[in-house]
Amino acid sequence: MWDYSEKVKDHFFNPRNAGVLDDANAIGEVGSLACGDALKLMLKIDPISERILDARFQTYGCGSAIASSSALTEMIKGKTIQEALAITNQDIADYLGGLPPEKMHCSVMGREALHAAIANYRGESWHDDHDEGTLICKCFGVSSRLIEETIRANGLTTVEEVTHYTKAGGGCTSCRTAIEEILARIASSREPQPAGKESAPAAPVLATRPLIEKIRRIEQELAAIRPLLARDHGDVELVDLQGQTIYLRLTGACSGCQLESITLSSIQARLQKALGERVRVVPVREISPAAAHCTP
Repeated sequence: MWDYSEKVKDHFFNPRNAGVLDDANAIGEVGSLACGDALKLMLKIDPISERILDARFQTYGCGSAIASSSALTEMIKGKTIQEALAITNQDIADYLGGLPPEKMHCSVMGREALHAAIANYRGESWHDDHDEGTLICKCFGVSSRLIEETIRANGLTTVEEVTHYTKAGGGCTSCRTAIEEILARIASSREPQPAGKESAPAAPVLATRPLIEKIRRIEQELAAIRPLLARDHGDVELVDLQGQTIYLRLTGACSGCQLESITLSSIQARLQKALGERVRVVPVREISPAAAHCTP
C-alpha cells in the first residue's frame, strides 16, 4: 500500500476543477489509455494579459494521477503563462505534500500537459517525440527526450528513479540498458566542480571492502524487505554475488508475479543506497529437478 499524504487523498476523493471546460482556448493531451494514464488539460487564457482564468481536467489513471491533475489546476489558475511554465513536476508533488517515489511520473505527466496546452494556445506544434526513432520504452511509450528532460530537471541518477518518474523500464525492462546509457551520457556532460570548491564526501564504495561485509549488508537489507513481501505471501533470498551483480530469487507469490520487475527494481534501488555503489540485481529462476538432470 502506497503511503499517500492527506492532501493527496483529499485531491483524489474531492478533485478540484474536474470536467470539461467548454470555452477553453488551450488544450493539452498527454499519455494514453493503453499506457495506463491519460490527461486532458483545458485552459481559458485571457488573450490580453495572458493570464489563466480557468482550468479543468479529465484524467484516466490512478489516485496520484487524479490528485496531481487536480493540484495542477489549482496551482496555475490566476497565473500568467510564464509563471505557469515555471512550475516543475517537483512543485506539483510538493503542493500535495509529497508523492511516493513510484508515483512521481504522475506529476511529470501534469507538467507535460501544461506545456502542451500552452503550446496549443500559441499555435505551436507541440509533440512528445514518441516516434519510433526516439522511443526508448515501448511498453509505456516514453521517449528519449522526456527521459533526458526528467533526469536533468530532477537530478536523477539511477534507472529505478527514471522508472518512478517516467514509467520507462517498468514493463518488460528491455529498455533499461538504453536508460543507463542516457544516464551515463548526462552524468559525463555535467560541469566539473569549480576549482577550490570542496565537494561533498562521496558515499562509501563497498566494492573495496571485504566480500563478507558486503554480503552482510545485502542480507541486512533483504531482512528489512522481507516483511513487506510477506504481506503478499512472497519472499526473497540472496543466491550469489559477483562483482557489482547481485543474484536474487523471488519465491512464493512474488515469483512470476506481473509486478516482479517493479519489485526487483525497488530492491535494487534500496541495495544501491545501502551499499553506496551502483549494483545490478538479476533474478534467478527455480530449476525443476527434471531440468537439472538434462544434458545440453
